[in-house]
Amino acid sequence: MAEVRLQQALPGPVPARTAWHALTGHPGRFLGSWWPWRALGYLLSAVLVAILWLAGVLVLVFVPAAGVVVLLAGLPLARVERWRLRLVDRTPALSAHRRPGRSGLWAWLGTRFRETSTWRELGYALLFSFGLAWLDLCVAMLVLCAVYLLGFPFVMLLTPTEYRPVEVLWFDVTGGPESLLATGAGVVVLPVLLYLATAYAAGRAALTRSVLAGPPEEGLRAEVVELSRSRARILEAFDAQRRRIERDLHDGAQQRLTGLIMTLGLARLELSETPAPAARDLVTRAYDEANQALAELRDLVRGISPRVLADRGLAPALAELAGRCAVPVEVAVRLVARPPEPVEAAAWFVVSEALTNVVRHSRADRAWVTVEHDGDGDDHDLTIEVRDDGVGGADPARGTGLVGLADRVSVLAGRILLTSPPGGPTALRVELPWRP
Repeated sequence: MAEVRLQQALPGPVPARTAWHALTGHPGRFLGSWWPWRALGYLLSAVLVAILWLAGVLVLVFVPAAGVVVLLAGLPLARVERWRLRLVDRTPALSAHRRPGRSGLWAWLGTRFRETSTWRELGYALLFSFGLAWLDLCVAMLVLCAVYLLGFPFVMLLTPTEYRPVEVLWFDVTGGPESLLATGAGVVVLPVLLYLATAYAAGRAALTRSVLAGPPEEGLRAEVVELSRSRARILEAFDAQRRRIERDLHDGAQQRLTGLIMTLGLARLELSETPAPAARDLVTRAYDEANQALAELRDLVRGISPRVLADRGLAPALAELAGRCAVPVEVAVRLVARPPEPVEAAAWFVVSEALTNVVRHSRADRAWVTVEHDGDGDDHDLTIEVRDDGVGGADPARGTGLVGLADRVSVLAGRILLTSPPGGPTALRVELPWRP
């Protein structure tokens, strides 16, 4: 039998994610990595960005009615600067801007002009284009001069005699040993300048991040807000699709089934006196099955979106829901006004799902539903309570629909509280913000 040996891999060095991290590592590892040259690229690209931004601003200045656009000229430069940070810092730089509450150009402009980050980015753009970018170029040129010294013999070989340089660092160079001395000076100076340039680039990146990028908790908070908004949009799309399906079933399939039942009823009357018992039996069976299909379809339509909820409101819809429940239910609704449509739909869904669980799992004899709005303002919650006298022991892990109910409530930033000890009773309390 072959011998198998397991050897635990020793942890290697952690890859650097920033230029600062690379600077604190082993000198040989740092000089042999791409970090010094990434820092050099970061410094040199600043000049190109500054020139393009200044050219764009000059063009806008001479365009009529472009003053507003000039005030927002810091936004595209800030976006480019946050992207350029990846050269010396792999941690993503999140924008400090927030999304407008409404869609449209005017909403976007109003949001941007009210944000301090817009004016901070404009100030940075001016400081960057007239000062920082050119300081970056000076630091980068020091490194390029060291590279020039390092390759000076090749410069001498590739340059025609009449155009060869004769002075380097205040020394006359005629070729031979003098050019090798220039190379030696480059070997000594280049590592030092690479360290200095990388440290400067890391500091410049830290300055850019502090001015143009939001703090990590702000970016995380923005992501959470956007996630909540996306969930709300999905819920709205789902409700709209559900209403469309309910309308199509009510106006299409139900009407056709009703017409089929009427036709089968007439056929049964015509065949009642004919000596064809087999045909009468088949028509009667088809008539009964069509009636059963229509009843199931009506129950399905009521389960998707009850028309009484849209036409008459929450109280009649809950009364209809309780009337169709197999367990006797007492309903008490105390509202001073009709809830917003998303809140109303969520409340109906909560009660429907809770009563379904009562019928299927609780073995209860009675249930109670209470819905009330504990105030007359938007700051108060819509409270829903569903209680039963069953055996209790409700567990979301058993697939009782409580997880889906909690997801539906969380979309509206609501709260759900469940009390269901073994032996009962079970009490479900849901609080939904009146303003969705």
